[in-house]
Amino acid sequence: MTATISPERARTMTPARALRHAMTLAWRSLVRIRRNPEQLLDVTLQPIIFVTLFVFLFGGAIKGESRHTYLQYVLPGIMVMTVLFASMGTGIGLNTDVTKGIFDRFRSLPISRSAPLTGTIMGDFFRYLISIAMVFAYGSLLGFRIAASPLSALGAAGLMFVFGFALGWIWVLLGLYVKSPQSLQGFGFIVMFPLAFGSNVFIQAGTLPGWLQAWVRVNPVTELTGAARGLMLGGPVATPAWHSVAWSVAITAVFAPLAVRRYRRIG
Repeated sequence: MTATISPERARTMTPARALRHAMTLAWRSLVRIRRNPEQLLDVTLQPIIFVTLFVFLFGGAIKGESRHTYLQYVLPGIMVMTVLFASMGTGIGLNTDVTKGIFDRFRSLPISRSAPLTGTIMGDFFRYLISIAMVFAYGSLLGFRIAASPLSALGAAGLMFVFGFALGWIWVLLGLYVKSPQSLQGFGFIVMFPLAFGSNVFIQAGTLPGWLQAWVRVNPVTELTGAARGLMLGGPVATPAWHSVAWSVAITAVFAPLAVRRYRRIG
C-alpha cells in the first residue's frame, strides 16, 4: 500500500528539511558499511586489480612506451572507471532494501519523498572516496606522481564525485524497476563496459577506428577523464571540465525526477 502525503506535510516540507532527511539516511548507509565492511571489497580490491592488469600486462603493448609513462597516463582514467563501477552499488543496495520492504517503512514516515533516494546516493560518496584513495595509493607505490598542484588534484576528485552522484540516479531508477540485485548487476555491466572501455581511459581516441572515435568523443566518460588528466597532470582543463559538469547536471535533471516518480508509484 502506498502512503499519501498530507497537505500539512506538503506545506511544511522545505529544501533544508529535505536535505536534513537525506543526510540522516546517508548516515544510515555509512552505519551499514561499518557493520558490514565486506561491502567495501569491490572498491578496495577492484582498483588494485585494474591498475595491476592494465599497467603491467597491457602497458607496453597499448602505449608502446615504458610502464611508468603509461601509469602516468592511465591512472586518472582508472580513478574515473572505479567511480563508475562503484556507483552501480547504489542501485544494487537500494534494490535490496526495496525487496526487503525497508522502503515501505520510509514511505510511511513524515520525510521528504526524495530523501531515501538522495540519501542512498550520498551515502555512497564514502565508497567513491575509498575507490579513488585506493587507486591513488597503489599508483603512488608504483611511481605515479601528480604533476599539478594538490588543489587541482582535489578538483579532479570533486568532478568524479559530482559525476558519480549524477550516475547514481540512473542506478536508482533501474534499481526501482528490476526484480533482483542480480538482474541489476548483470544489466549494469552491459551498460558500464561501453562507457568505461569505449572512452579515452586507456588509449587516446585518435588511435581508434573512425566509427569508434565518434562514440568515444560523445561519451561523457571521455570528458571526465580528460578533465581529470588535465587537473592532475597538466593540460587542457576548462572545456572537458565544463562538459563533465554539464553532463552531470543533465543526467541528474532527467533521471532524478524519473526515479522519484517511480518511487512514489511502487508499493
